[in-house]
Amino acid sequence: MGTPASSSFPLEMNPMTIETQFDSNYRKVLVAARRARQIQNGSQALVPTRSSKACRIAQDEINAGKIAYVKNEVEVTEPLVEGPAIPILLS
Repeated sequence: MGTPASSSFPLEMNPMTIETQFDSNYRKVLVAARRARQIQNGSQALVPTRSSKACRIAQDEINAGKIAYVKNEVEVTEPLVEGPAIPILLS
C-alpha cells in the first residue's frame, strides 16, 4: 500500500502576510502584470473604468486598493560556494 501524497512532502510553516502596500515598484509591476493577464483571460474589472486595456484596468484596481498579494517571509541565505560568485575561465 502506498502512502498518501501529502505525507511525502514536509510541511514547513512559513509566515505569510497579505499586503496591499507595495515595498517596491518592481513588485507593483509584477502584481499588475499578473492581474492584467487575469483580465485578458476573462476576469471582470473590480472598479469602474473608462479604459478597455487590461494593463490600465489593473493599475486602476491597484490604485483603488482592490488588489492584494501574498508575501512569503522567506529567510535569505548565503550561497554555499566559496570564492568569487562568477567563475573565471582561463584558456
